[in-house]
Amino acid sequence: MIRKILIANRGEIALRIVRACRELGIQTLAVYSEADEQSLHVQLADEAICIGPAPSNESYLRADRILSAAEIADVDAIHPGYGFLSENEEFAEQCASCNINFIGPKAETIGKMGDKAMARETVSKAGVPIIPGSDGPIENEKDAIKVAQKIGFPVIIKAVAGGGGRGMRIAHNAVSFAKEFQSARLEATKAFGNGALYVEKYLENPRHIEFQVLADKHGNVIHLGERDCSVQRRHQKVIEEAPSPFLDKNLRARMGKAAIKATNAADYINAGTIEFLVDSKGNFYFIEMNTRIQVEHTVTECVTGVDLVRSQVLVAQGERLHDPAIGIPAQADIPCNGFAIQCRITTEDPEKGFAPDYGRITNYRSAAGYGIRLDSGNGDAGAVITPYYDSMLVKLTATGRDFETACQRMDRALREFRIRGVKTNIPFLENVIEDSTFRSGDAHTKLI
Repeated sequence: MIRKILIANRGEIALRIVRACRELGIQTLAVYSEADEQSLHVQLADEAICIGPAPSNESYLRADRILSAAEIADVDAIHPGYGFLSENEEFAEQCASCNINFIGPKAETIGKMGDKAMARETVSKAGVPIIPGSDGPIENEKDAIKVAQKIGFPVIIKAVAGGGGRGMRIAHNAVSFAKEFQSARLEATKAFGNGALYVEKYLENPRHIEFQVLADKHGNVIHLGERDCSVQRRHQKVIEEAPSPFLDKNLRARMGKAAIKATNAADYINAGTIEFLVDSKGNFYFIEMNTRIQVEHTVTECVTGVDLVRSQVLVAQGERLHDPAIGIPAQADIPCNGFAIQCRITTEDPEKGFAPDYGRITNYRSAAGYGIRLDSGNGDAGAVITPYYDSMLVKLTATGRDFETACQRMDRALREFRIRGVKTNIPFLENVIEDSTFRSGDAHTKLI
């Protein structure tokens, strides 16, 4: 049994883990940077240890300091949340070597699915459709353009170790390909320390649909339905919905089966996400697997009633998905009640190209009322927004019996917010929610 967990993260996901552990009677250790000393997750955890200065490469990305804190506090497990070290194969291996339970998949699974080319090969062998493209990393520009010409323009160039839209470039013809290939390689090398690239067919105006999966240590695998993440800016998700207003019953069933196949092929344990692109004709293609909890997991929780973070901890402890402790029913009986929409409220200025904004929050009034859920780490008057971390301030989730009701509730909630002292993207989010294409359920990845 797990008795103490180190939370290797910050902000709202760290607070989410603290709360789940408290409900389960598990002690928590918060690690924090000097900038986060007054953060709410630090105050609510049972213990807290400072692991370095504000920059993440001197604190939250320092595996050695996190493991030292784990040894000092004598923890049984580490929950990495999302971002930072959550998809770091070496960190998961180090946890195992220290006899610490890493709350997530095995290290070799993280490595296999984190390598985009290897992930494509793995799921393709299991019969999951993939987008036409190179068989693996391409060493040079000459070979890459041959592949691009074979599959046909436009193509998308992707970093093998990529994520978050970095190391990705679109080429519409052979003339632009060389420039985009070099740009992608440079960005990938800088961001990930790995400049390897591969090439895929670029789908025009697709839907981005992901399936939440959960697997225990006893071979049980289920999916908890899909999330529509098509509303994006620079390949970063802005608004997420569950279920997707685009999928019909047949397509949902086929994609769900493919998600299970991909999860089994990866020999996966714990919570993860299988991501697909879907074209206008209903053809779907695997693009990647996220080997961690996702920012947008709240919409899945709202429509299924499954607490994903609590389930993560119990799976790591060895519980079975269908036993009373976790209590997930058989696949056919997993509910989907109504609709949920999540907006990521960030401290960015839409009028200045979404440039991050920093400073002290002088006034903070959040939304509330029926069907509204807020997930925040430091949303409060007096909180200081620093330039060191992600700009997300609060996740706002609205639910309704149907998609239109959820949209109406989200619109109302966004208008209730009052945040002063820093710029936010709330006016922009209001515009998206009120957009006729979005409200019709026809939004694709090029909407913004």
